Amino acid sequence: MFYLFNPHSNWFGQLIMVTLYLTFVIALLVISWTAYKHFSPYAHHPRDYEEWYFFNEYGRQVKFPSWSDEATLDLSIIVPAYNEQYRLRPMLNSCLHWLFKVKKSSFEVIVVSDGSTDRTREIVMEYVQVYGAEQIRLLELNKNRGKGGAVCLGMENARGRKLLFADADGATQFKDLEKLETELQLLLKKANVNHNDDNDVDNDDDNDDDNDDDDDDKLDNNSDDICAVVCGSRAHLETEAKAQRSAFRTLLMIGFHIHVWMFGVRSIKDTQCGFKLFTRSAARILFPNLHVGRWAFDVELLYIAEKLNMKLAEVAVNWKEIEGSKIVPVWSWLQMGIDVFSIWIKYRTGLWKIHEKID
Repeated sequence: MFYLFNPHSNWFGQLIMVTLYLTFVIALLVISWTAYKHFSPYAHHPRDYEEWYFFNEYGRQVKFPSWSDEATLDLSIIVPAYNEQYRLRPMLNSCLHWLFKVKKSSFEVIVVSDGSTDRTREIVMEYVQVYGAEQIRLLELNKNRGKGGAVCLGMENARGRKLLFADADGATQFKDLEKLETELQLLLKKANVNHNDDNDVDNDDDNDDDNDDDDDDKLDNNSDDICAVVCGSRAHLETEAKAQRSAFRTLLMIGFHIHVWMFGVRSIKDTQCGFKLFTRSAARILFPNLHVGRWAFDVELLYIAEKLNMKLAEVAVNWKEIEGSKIVPVWSWLQMGIDVFSIWIKYRTGLWKIHEKID
């Protein structure tokens, strides 16, 4: 017995050496993996175990689906919410009323509570109790990831062929979703025509009128095969907005738009409107590549979309400012300006890279 625990024995010394060696190897692997995730040019979106699950109306914990699965609904709406107990309820009432009474197609609403410390969670669960988890779900994040991070994780669990993200303040009216869907249909039709032309497929013009409804149904069913994004836009409201802003805030706004055009996105005038519609295919490529979690994430999304030659369009929407915005007028714009330049320089230098195909 003394021999087994004798520090001077060969057996004990070898055990110590093996233990130290294994500890060193494990530590090296952990450090290497951490460094890879931190310094990798590709985006990474980790989440805690609990964040893979939601609670249904019966209080049962259910695992979220993945966007690698086939779409089972027409539309998914992702709503990022950070301490939105005062603005969320009117927004959800308006959203659900329009979806049930007007749109009348299969849908889901996923509210992402982004580390909220108020009653945001309780309010969403009230709607889950009323409408059921098939219609509305809560993704509760344990810590704040930023608006971009919250939208990204919500998109990962969506079941829709089309995916919309909408701000929790309800500043944009949901009836304008029809405008975005109409524009998306036009993009998909153009993409199909170009695809057919490239493959020398002849179109029978005489049957166009008879087959319009069938074509629309076909486009709806296949919309996740084409990468397209339609952005709600407030650009048509700029003249009125300038009249209501101070000269300093107007100067900052103009400077930010020029900055975005120079270093970010050139095909979309209003990159920051929180009302954007994606095909499933576009969302599955754009959001896994997203590095920016803060306000400028829209710019990176559209920057990637332009780089990958996705179909893009911009549609004017009705918009009104709602009190309670988390944006600090001067500081937030300066921060977004820094983020926009950071996006440009990191992609240009190869510090960030794009996965063009997502498994």
